Amino acid sequence: MKDFPLRFDNIHVFVAGGSSGINLGIAHGFAAAGANVSILARKPDKIEAAVAGLKAHGGGVRGFAADVRNYDAVNGALKDAHSAFGDIGVLISGAAGNFVAPALGMSSNGFKAVMDIDLLGTFHVMRASHQFLAKPGASFINITAPQSQRAMMLQAHVCAAKAGIDMLTRSLAMEWAGDGIRVNAISPGPIADTEGMNRLAPTPKAAEASRRGVPLGRWGEKKEIAWAAMFLSSPFAAYISGAILPVDGGGSAGRYDPDLLTQFAQMGIASQV
Repeated sequence: MKDFPLRFDNIHVFVAGGSSGINLGIAHGFAAAGANVSILARKPDKIEAAVAGLKAHGGGVRGFAADVRNYDAVNGALKDAHSAFGDIGVLISGAAGNFVAPALGMSSNGFKAVMDIDLLGTFHVMRASHQFLAKPGASFINITAPQSQRAMMLQAHVCAAKAGIDMLTRSLAMEWAGDGIRVNAISPGPIADTEGMNRLAPTPKAAEASRRGVPLGRWGEKKEIAWAAMFLSSPFAAYISGAILPVDGGGSAGRYDPDLLTQFAQMGIASQV
């Protein structure tokens, strides 16, 4: 990602959930563009490995162990990150949990776990971070999911949690506008080499069916989500706030059937009427 045209030299970027997956990919994007990066995650061993990789870009990197369900722990991590690198110019909130289950096969505790990590955790990060954000000029980005706007079977808990994240994004985009803070969200489609897709498409057959359901015909890459986050945090997006940006290969455009045009042609129906 070193050829990405936008630079974030010496900007403090904080990534909640930043030790793996899409969020770590975002952290690498900003680190490669010159940012000082702080990451927050639950497991110290994953944090240590992520920090080591991020340091290869040459900038400042700090890792903090905290559970987003614990407001005081999140607040403490943000305070320490602020002490290390100063005001936070970009904050990515992406901690999430998921499992595949029908509603009738899901316990109350299972539903609550996802709501607590995804929705309450997002609120904790947003609420605690405000005092440490650059004012004016900060870019706050939540990582949501297509389930927030498109109902999916076996994902009732995630649909509910991500819909809440979308509305938090829009609400605080209005509340924080006076401080010069822009608040947006990115909704990634299927992204390769992530735990989420390993769960949602665990077999080659399921993976192929998922790819065929994307109009662009492929899964995305983690760096493509990083590029979207970097765009939203750049001067080119200075008038964008309260947006939920799909980065999904066209998947959110509507119901897609990759065979429909071929079937149409085979029926001998004229392309012009």
